[in-house]
Amino acid sequence: MAEEPERPAEGGGQPKGIDLARAALQAAREEARKRGTQAVQKRNPRRAGLRSGARPDGRDPFPLKAALERLTAERGWEVPVKVGGVMGRWPEIVGEQIAQHCAPETYDEDEKVLTVRCDSTAWATQLRLMAPQLVATLNRQLGHGTVRLITVRGPVGPRRGYGGRLRAPGSRGPRDTWG
Repeated sequence: MAEEPERPAEGGGQPKGIDLARAALQAAREEARKRGTQAVQKRNPRRAGLRSGARPDGRDPFPLKAALERLTAERGWEVPVKVGGVMGRWPEIVGEQIAQHCAPETYDEDEKVLTVRCDSTAWATQLRLMAPQLVATLNRQLGHGTVRLITVRGPVGPRRGYGGRLRAPGSRGPRDTWG
């Protein structure tokens, strides 16, 4: 089909009448051409690059380790994953005897502070004295500057209840005479 040259719209503004119809026809023809080339590409996948060849490319599967490393790097999870590994390997890092009495609780990534809870005040005191050596060991395994400070907390006392169903209203229990 021979295409007619476009004529300028009368009045110099928006196309009207026959000019508007010609513009719509031209747009429809271009859309049909695009759909036609897409159909040809689906029928001829070699030309469209839809099949994999003998050489590796971006569509090949990754080994699980490489995929996880890429995911942690993209999301910025390297430090939390390393610290989580330390919490899982706590007995290997500090030794069995210390691990029986002290356990890591939290890690503050912004402040680079590891919080450790001990089951007795004696172990808490001992771990406070060992904290500088422990920070050095952790930084060797995790990377320099990952842990800046270790906060050691002692045991948590039992929670005091406020009685049961038969509690007198307004009574605070055994502490009500202490001041």
